[in-house]
Amino acid sequence: MLVTTHQDEQPGAYRQRTFPVPDDALDLLLVRHGQSEAYVAGKPFPLVGGHGDPPLSDLGRAQALRVCDRLAGVGIDAIYVTTLCRTAQTAAPLAERLGLTPAIEPELREVYLGEWEGGLYRKMVADFHPIAQRMFTEERWDVIPGAESLASFDGRVRAAISRIAVGHAGQRVAVFTHGGVIGQALALATGSRPFAFNASDNASVSRVIITATKWYVRTFNDTAHLDGLAG
Repeated sequence: MLVTTHQDEQPGAYRQRTFPVPDDALDLLLVRHGQSEAYVAGKPFPLVGGHGDPPLSDLGRAQALRVCDRLAGVGIDAIYVTTLCRTAQTAAPLAERLGLTPAIEPELREVYLGEWEGGLYRKMVADFHPIAQRMFTEERWDVIPGAESLASFDGRVRAAISRIAVGHAGQRVAVFTHGGVIGQALALATGSRPFAFNASDNASVSRVIITATKWYVRTFNDTAHLDGLAG
């Protein structure tokens, strides 16, 4: 018969325990926006600050409701969105249910894609364009003409998350952002290859604990709340 003991029952016995989140850490939930409208060749998305700004699709709006149901009861203290409407639209149901006004963090907008902005990036990737293939091989955005360098992207993502951590020590914050940003944040947390985490799904949740000295990845691409929703 297997008998379990507790430390206070048997001196010198030490149980495995759950990860202790430090009291002054930021508990950061990175939520990728829901699916946005499809790009149609020759009909670029409107631009905001040079970035393509498509709204959510019908599926994306359904995904936003699922995210709301998933996160409404987990103790969110603040919500952040970016300058692009698909993040605000994804956050809206949760913000309304919790009575929170989302703050805008411009530096967590998606990576700038230069000449491939406005939706063209999707077509070039789908068509296996040689530059797209080189981008994935070299794990650099700036092989696309005019696109943002990894150093620039890395710097603004790191700075923005650090600012949120300072402003929300000891709190849980949901940041509604973009796939590239989530990938970069997790690469920063783990010291991984630049594109190692560039695979988050729409409306997924990833969790990172931010302390004064270290970032800890707790989950990546959690989509359990989307089960049964057609994709």
